[in-house]
Amino acid sequence: MAKVLVFIDNPGTSLKKSSLELLTLGRALGETAVALNGKLHDDVAAAFAEYGIGTVLLPSAEDLDDFLVAPKAAYLAAAAGQAGANIVLLDNSPEGKEIAARAGIRLNAGVITDVVAVDADGTAHKSVLAGSYNTACKAGTPVSVLTVKANNVVPVPAAAPAALETVTVDVPAVSAAARITAREQKVASGRPDLTDARIVVAGGRGLDGDFGPVEELADALGAAVGASRAATDAGWISHDAQVGQTGKTVSPQLYISAGISGAIQQKAGMQTAKVIVAVNKDAESPVFEIADFGIVGDLFDVLPQATAEIKKRKG
Repeated sequence: MAKVLVFIDNPGTSLKKSSLELLTLGRALGETAVALNGKLHDDVAAAFAEYGIGTVLLPSAEDLDDFLVAPKAAYLAAAAGQAGANIVLLDNSPEGKEIAARAGIRLNAGVITDVVAVDADGTAHKSVLAGSYNTACKAGTPVSVLTVKANNVVPVPAAAPAALETVTVDVPAVSAAARITAREQKVASGRPDLTDARIVVAGGRGLDGDFGPVEELADALGAAVGASRAATDAGWISHDAQVGQTGKTVSPQLYISAGISGAIQQKAGMQTAKVIVAVNKDAESPVFEIADFGIVGDLFDVLPQATAEIKKRKG
């Protein structure tokens, strides 16, 4: 049976759905422990126990968040060695990928990113080349480090809760690590995080600067708002909303594309969505080639009607 280590970074007072997905996947692969960076709050500890986690490793240093990723990677590598893990799972965020790469060097481990599923033998499945191919790959090293896309595993608690034990891991000194000198709080939108959201409504050049219809539909659905590069480059919405080859990769249950042509750069960021709905007045737009459902029409007519109908049905 594999020994699995799941890395969770600063969950706060509750675990995100993507973290619960990693715990569920880890438990399916073998005996699972958690390497936690941050304070172990009571609700988080209870969630770990509920999902069958018996061991939580904590760093000896308390200032890992005063640096960029190097100390976190050093801690994760040390935790993997102490736990005897042969599979390490992280989220598929940009920071998660960088931590995975650095930890992989320290562990002499194969690193596989953008994973959507993992078999019992450690074989990882990916959707590559803008979704043109599905691939299966397996690290040829004793330890493999995998970053897993959100919304590809259904979180399932363990049959019986585990008794939780905490273990301290000595963190190797990283004297040359870049230090964070200042932080600025982002204004909370109240919407789900883009990479974790089950539903994403994204807008592009066809909005002509007016994201109102997209935001109203997203709020009616409880969805995150995404955008094409053309929209973010034009300054209509912040760059952290960009979905695509040079933006974020999302894998929601439902992806609604409004006024986006669907060029390969956009396709690369959302191809693994379970259901894709496209709205575009150009019937020849490439987005219709990958959409499960397509509406040829003016998004400024279609989206408000959809929003009104959803609100009506929700009461």
